[in-house]
Amino acid sequence: MAAFGRQNSTSRNSGARGRSWQRTTPDSTTLGIIGLICAVVGFFVLGIVLGPVAVICGWLAMGRTWKGPHPIPPLVAVVLGAIDTLLAIIWLASATGPTTGLF
Repeated sequence: MAAFGRQNSTSRNSGARGRSWQRTTPDSTTLGIIGLICAVVGFFVLGIVLGPVAVICGWLAMGRTWKGPHPIPPLVAVVLGAIDTLLAIIWLASATGPTTGLF
């Protein structure tokens, strides 16, 4: 009665417990490329949104540290994302000047 519903429990989830590949390398490479794409597209469309996304993706792809050697796409994503965000903030600040509005 205690074994009810537990037949062949070892063969059911045999591949779910262990991983045979290293997960950090493909994930960080993918995040770096996504960050780089967001940074480049952010110069043309939605810079206020895509700039910070590029910075976050690049930072996570770099392993959240500045130490050690890093691949080029995450570093470029962080720098271009920061420039993109800064330009978007300047553009928004200049768009809300005293000359806009009804009066």
